Amino acid sequence: MFSEKGLVNLKFFTIFTLLTLLFAISLLGTLKELFIIGEIEELQKLIREIEDKGGELEKTSLIHLSFTQENNITQPLVSKDIDGHSFITIYQNGIVLQKDISIVEKIFWKATILIFLFLFGIVFLTFLYAKIASRDIRQPISILNRYLDRVNGNSLHHIPKENLPEDFHLLVDTINNLINRIDTFIGSQKELFIGVSHELKTPLAVIKLKNQVLLIKEREKEEYIEQIHFINQKIDEMDKIVSDVLNIGRLESAQFEQPVELDIISFLKEKGEEFSLIAKSQDRNIVINLQPNSFVATIQKTLLNQIVQNFLQNAIKFTPKGKKIELRSYLNPKGNLVIEVIDEGIGIDEKEDIFAPFHRKGNKSGVGLGLFLAKSGADAMGAKISVKNRDDGVSGAIATLELQNRLVCPI
Repeated sequence: MFSEKGLVNLKFFTIFTLLTLLFAISLLGTLKELFIIGEIEELQKLIREIEDKGGELEKTSLIHLSFTQENNITQPLVSKDIDGHSFITIYQNGIVLQKDISIVEKIFWKATILIFLFLFGIVFLTFLYAKIASRDIRQPISILNRYLDRVNGNSLHHIPKENLPEDFHLLVDTINNLINRIDTFIGSQKELFIGVSHELKTPLAVIKLKNQVLLIKEREKEEYIEQIHFINQKIDEMDKIVSDVLNIGRLESAQFEQPVELDIISFLKEKGEEFSLIAKSQDRNIVINLQPNSFVATIQKTLLNQIVQNFLQNAIKFTPKGKKIELRSYLNPKGNLVIEVIDEGIGIDEKEDIFAPFHRKGNKSGVGLGLFLAKSGADAMGAKISVKNRDDGVSGAIATLELQNRLVCPI
């Protein structure tokens, strides 16, 4: 019995053999037809020479000359006699020429056999090469499969490429990069889980302690009200943590969102005007400077919105009253669209990983998941994100998002 793979190989070999056989038969048929036509043309030429010489023919053992009174025979005849000899006979103007083509026909059939043997050899060598090439290709793929079968959440080892053909090295590098991203993602998820647990545990412990203190003895009404306000504050903090965790879930869902065509410049202008109202209510000013005039992209809008909102919210949060924030965009030399939000705040510590979950700056409100969400969204879009201090002598930070030009089309 043949396996499924064996049946596929057998079908391929059968089809290839039949096509080769049909080609050989067509080729030989054409050659034989050309041979017959050539012999007929030669005999017709001899008839013209006989007519010119008055009915004489040079003696030859292959060609027989005779005459006939029949005029209704117009087509050349190919026939065989009882001894197996083959002849071509033509009739023209009462002259009959008959040529023995047995020797040539034997040579033709020997050539036919040789051609079939040659084609069979080609078919066999092709099949043999295909088997060897298939084995050579399957071997490194089998090695890759064995390594990938062992890859799991607890064992994310790189695939070595020393024992693989050089043609597979690029594929192995790509798989190893993917393993690195999976490892980073799993590490981030574990860190996030631990951070959420810690962030929720602390206010819960404080609430429990406050309640236990309240239960020790009876207190004045004002003290109960004060402690209830304090507990509500801690509950609000936990609610913010839960909301940010839910945003992470929404962000992961947005990574599978269908990309839409979007004019990013118009989108940024709309966001800038929206946050300008918020900034003015807090005595800050947002300056909008967007270039080029239009930049159309097929992009996941939810992810872009998450990043831009985080940049602007942080800028408003850390910029002192009376200071300004700039939202700008431009094309860099690579043709990528760069989006920047520049504030006049206290800046950042560039030695710290500000994109880590639960990273906070100073005593500002929040649980430190904003930039973590922004970084995740940028990675999902294939964009570059960074935050650095200003280098123009003014205190503050520059949050940058660079969209690859392969995703967008400038106008």
